[in-house]
Amino acid sequence: MINSVGLQNPGIDKVISEELPKLKKCFNKPVIANISGFSIDEYTYCCERIDKEEQVGIIEVNISCPNVHNGGMAFGTDPKAAAEVTKAVKKVTTKPVYIKLSPNVTDIVSIAKACEAEGADGISLINTLMGMRIDKMRRRPVVANKMGGFSGSAIFPVALRMVYQVYEAVKIPIIGMGGVSKVEDVFEMMLAGATAVQVGAANLVDPYACKTMVEELPKVMEKYKVNNLKDIIGGAH
Repeated sequence: MINSVGLQNPGIDKVISEELPKLKKCFNKPVIANISGFSIDEYTYCCERIDKEEQVGIIEVNISCPNVHNGGMAFGTDPKAAAEVTKAVKKVTTKPVYIKLSPNVTDIVSIAKACEAEGADGISLINTLMGMRIDKMRRRPVVANKMGGFSGSAIFPVALRMVYQVYEAVKIPIIGMGGVSKVEDVFEMMLAGATAVQVGAANLVDPYACKTMVEELPKVMEKYKVNNLKDIIGGAH
């Protein structure tokens, strides 16, 4: 899938006053709040606000956004900028902060280590890759923005590789994501080093994708002779 929908949301005030109460009606466990921003001030303001919400268990900071004060380069493509966001957010929060990294970089390890050094409680890997398609009849890019976020099962090997690399470089937990579409992928992600696994694009194909994976996990554990999932975290190293 290639998307260019931006990060549409109603803003922090309405997320707190409307979205969280709606979620509470159908989901009573803690949620992960994904926070994005276009400046350090915006990140700190939103993270400080969401940190006070009892419903929120983990704050996931998406640093793939363009830094408006630094020529539009994404915070997550530079170790120094990634470290600055991490440091600023950690100063105003009490809950675990996981930094979600962009895969559109040469060295993912140096960025993960920079976040860890400034107090990140965990790393989320990976955000979408950049991709494009061209309409052959119109001879124009399919997406109006020319390029967009490329996700889905095709990016799984890239996500797996980055989780594997980062696991060897940091001591903090990793949430693995990127192309996870079946229960065997979950198992593989954990072997690479993921403590937990997120599912994105697969939910758009099948709204019950996560439910199915959870239900099928015991069969896969039996197949590979595993009694406790914690035992396989980083098992491929």
